[in-house]
Amino acid sequence: MVQNFCPVFSGSLNAMTQQPQDEFDNSVEKAVDWMKTIQERLKINDNTKGPRSALEARLRETEKICALEPEGRLKIDLVLMKADALLQCISEEKKHEVLSKLKDIKAMWEETAIYITHCHSRIEWVWLHWSEYLKAQDEFYTWIHNMKVMLEPDIELQLGLKEKQWQFSHAQVLLSDVLNQATLLERLLEEATSLYNRIGDPSVDEDIQKKMRKEYEEIKNEAQRRVGLLEKITKEHERYKSNIDQFQLWLTQVTERLNCCLNQEVKLATENRIKALQDIAKDVKSGEKKLKQLEAQSGGVMQNTSPLGAEKIKAELEDLKKALEKLKVVSAEEEEQLLESLKSENAHHTRARLLEAEVQEFRRGLHKLGKSCQPDDQVRSEDDLIALWRKCMATRAALTAEESKVERLKTQLKELFRFSQDIQPLSDSVIRAIREYQSLKGKIFKMSAEAETELRQRFQNPLRELQLWKPSAQRLLDTTANVSDPALTDAFLHQIEHFLTDSSRFKEQLLMIQLKKDFLSNIFEEERAKSLLADATQAAEETEHLHKGLLQRKTRLQALISQHKDFNAAFEPLQKKLSALRVKLEAEKQPLPDLAEKEARLQRLQASDSKS
Repeated sequence: MVQNFCPVFSGSLNAMTQQPQDEFDNSVEKAVDWMKTIQERLKINDNTKGPRSALEARLRETEKICALEPEGRLKIDLVLMKADALLQCISEEKKHEVLSKLKDIKAMWEETAIYITHCHSRIEWVWLHWSEYLKAQDEFYTWIHNMKVMLEPDIELQLGLKEKQWQFSHAQVLLSDVLNQATLLERLLEEATSLYNRIGDPSVDEDIQKKMRKEYEEIKNEAQRRVGLLEKITKEHERYKSNIDQFQLWLTQVTERLNCCLNQEVKLATENRIKALQDIAKDVKSGEKKLKQLEAQSGGVMQNTSPLGAEKIKAELEDLKKALEKLKVVSAEEEEQLLESLKSENAHHTRARLLEAEVQEFRRGLHKLGKSCQPDDQVRSEDDLIALWRKCMATRAALTAEESKVERLKTQLKELFRFSQDIQPLSDSVIRAIREYQSLKGKIFKMSAEAETELRQRFQNPLRELQLWKPSAQRLLDTTANVSDPALTDAFLHQIEHFLTDSSRFKEQLLMIQLKKDFLSNIFEEERAKSLLADATQAAEETEHLHKGLLQRKTRLQALISQHKDFNAAFEPLQKKLSALRVKLEAEKQPLPDLAEKEARLQRLQASDSKS
């Protein structure tokens, strides 16, 4: 009976495993066919060369293939499901074969899925890169068109100097815009080269790049030409305006001197008045030569000025000519009257005593001014320097006010030379006073210049030091952005704390500059003072930003150090436990003689595994 039952049972068992086997083989075949088909389609479309339309078509095709990925995943899932069913009813020998097939088909599916993603991503990246390049190229050509529109008209003649300066400044702004565009152009050309290497399309080849560069160079050359021409026109008018202003100032001074001679209330000696009138006459002759030079210079200026502006220049010159002529006539008439009325001179001794008294009074004043600024070698604070500078400037102003006394002493001494008496002692006294004045003036000027130089350095040094410090601070922030090594964290934390100390010091120094903004214009030119204050404000903002970044980075590194300490504390007992387990496993690797001992070993290992 056993012999008859066994064959029947065997045939029934084969029938039960055949269907799962067929279903598994069928699912594998379908999955493999599907993946081969997908890979063939990918190979056909895995190319970035060619025109934009072809690239777009390949992009759409890879999008469709990406959309089919869930279908492939379902086929793989079906294979896995059929494999599970088959593994339940086959022998151990066939299980190895099924598992091997499963491993191969999983590997093929992973390769196919990666290929789908990489192929689509590569084509999509080139497509987006190309789109961004076209957008940037359109913006560049729009800029080229706008610049051509602005630079195409001829330079318009302006009414006066302010208008010319504005026109020149506007041209400089345009040129600056053109020069700044060079960086964008280079970046655009680099993108075109990179894109051409990937797609090989003529729309981004070398000829197109050369055309873009040529158009830019034409714009740049025209902008530079306009700036150069407008600079020449503006500078010429500035020089002319400066000469006109100097001439008008000179004319005003000479007129005041003449009015002083004409004013009867001014107690001037007759000979002094005559001398002043003679000097005025000499100055008038010199002024006539200067006026002719201005008339010659105005010709070039008027050529580059609008008709209405040229008429104003002509009218201005005509007014100056009339004023100079009037000055000449009045001074000549007054000199003639004084020569007629001059009959005698004051006594020499009276003049000498007056001059000696003035010399003594002048020297006492110098001594008093000299005591107000006594130099010392001690190190001064910034406020002390400012106080010293102000004291020196006040003394310089007082000495400058004394210049008129010096000239008056010289003039009076010269007047005494016309007499026959010996005036050598008085002359020596005047010369000594003048030398003392010049010596004190030089000393005060040197002290004020040294104080001013030191103040400038103290105000500018924080900005210079900050410019050197900022890149280092930024590099430290960049270096520690992703640091995780415990060996480096502590060293970086010390560096950050050092940099935080520096940033706090810079913030205090920059704040002092801003608090003393009213004083900056005293030791710097107005524009330089504004620039320094603006630089200090901007530097303070940048320093604050870096300071905050350093504080955040310090907090992060401190947290990392704390985490590493916690991890080490938890990891040490676990490591000891693993070492003990490894010793036990090594001991269990020895071969055993019989089945009973092997089963005992198996039970021990299972017990150890459950405890772990």
